[in-house]
Amino acid sequence: MNEINPQQILNQIRALNSEMNSAPSATPPASDEFGNMLRSALSSVNEAQQQATGLSTSFVSGSNDANLAEVMLAAQKADLSFRAMTEVRNKLVNAYQEIMNMPV
Repeated sequence: MNEINPQQILNQIRALNSEMNSAPSATPPASDEFGNMLRSALSSVNEAQQQATGLSTSFVSGSNDANLAEVMLAAQKADLSFRAMTEVRNKLVNAYQEIMNMPV
C-alpha cells in the first residue's frame, strides 16, 4: 500500500501554483466561440436523432440494413444526447435567471 506523503503533495501543489502564476493570462473565449460550440452540439444531437429515425424506418420496412439491436442502440443514443442537451439548456436558463435577479 502506498503511503501518502504530505510534503510531496504540498510540493506538487506549489509547483502547479507557480506554473499557473507564470503562465500568460488566458483570454476568455469569445461569445462567438460559445455560440459555435452550442451549434455544434445541437447539430450532433440532430444527427443522432436522424440516424435513429433512419435505422428505425429501414428496420420497420423490412430492409436488411439494420437489425433490432442497432435500432435500439441508435434510439437510446439519440435519447441520451437529447436529454443531455435539455439539461444543458436548463442550466443555461437557470444561470440567466440568476443573473437577471441579481441586484444592481
